[in-house]
Amino acid sequence: MILHKRTLGHADVQLSPIGLGAWQFANYRFGPFNTWQQVATSEIDGIIATALEHGINWFDTAELYGFGRSERALADGLQRAARQNGDVHIATKWSPLLRTARSITATIDRRIRSLKPYTIDLYQIHFPGAIASIEQQMDAMASLAHAGKIHSIGVSNFSASQMKRAHERLQRHGLALSSNQVRYHLLDRRIENNGTLSLADELGITIIAYSPLGMGLLTGKFHDNPELLASRPLNRRRSLQRALEPSRPLIDVMRNMASKHDVSIAQVALNWVILTPGEHVVAIPGATRIRHAQDSAGAMHFQLSSDEWEELKAASDTVAFP
Repeated sequence: MILHKRTLGHADVQLSPIGLGAWQFANYRFGPFNTWQQVATSEIDGIIATALEHGINWFDTAELYGFGRSERALADGLQRAARQNGDVHIATKWSPLLRTARSITATIDRRIRSLKPYTIDLYQIHFPGAIASIEQQMDAMASLAHAGKIHSIGVSNFSASQMKRAHERLQRHGLALSSNQVRYHLLDRRIENNGTLSLADELGITIIAYSPLGMGLLTGKFHDNPELLASRPLNRRRSLQRALEPSRPLIDVMRNMASKHDVSIAQVALNWVILTPGEHVVAIPGATRIRHAQDSAGAMHFQLSSDEWEELKAASDTVAFP
């Protein structure tokens, strides 16, 4: 049994409920974003091949992930896995940092070159903050779609009101917003309460859940072996340490469910995310090891019951993720 594919917004693109985030493929150290360990090319190739073999059919990357390095590593790995354009789906993002909307059209050819020979199925605004209105950004994105340079349009880290503005502006161009990529997992359910999730459901917009394992906290590995925290970057380590003990009761519930279904704790966490009512939520865990990709893909091969889903939701209500 494998969970069926999900339609990306209103686009004619079918995504596996689990995709793969490719930030870690950048092998690039950038100040506060020094989050991932170095990943060898052979390991990247193995991660990609394993993800594909186990049913993952799409990958998410970005310009900011090493300024093209992640995109190129992904494209090279897909080629070595003998995947042709159209066999897989690629999502990437434009960085709005200190840029105007004109940069969206001025830099698209760099994204295309970095991902060649694979086309861009989803092009996203990485976060709010451009030196341009949302409307100006959507006008530029629409021009790329009409020119055939991208297939569909998304945003990332947008609030409900910002998402609505983007969607309404695209409608003027005969288009629709396909997705909003936001942080969502059992310990961070803010989108359930701030209107983002309900509005996405109403408008038919896909929610792409990034960090669906809570920076690794929802795998249970830090609870079993707290010494592992020492190897994490300082900014990540502090957040994990603060949440470690408060989240332990939730991990215990997840551990029991994992044993019942003969799956990992991480697979329970991912399955919970992609079973969010409405079937408009997909998740993009990262992977620095081949076994991580295999484990994440396995989250599509079983299904929590509705009672189990609600039990996990209730157990997570008492824990706040910093």
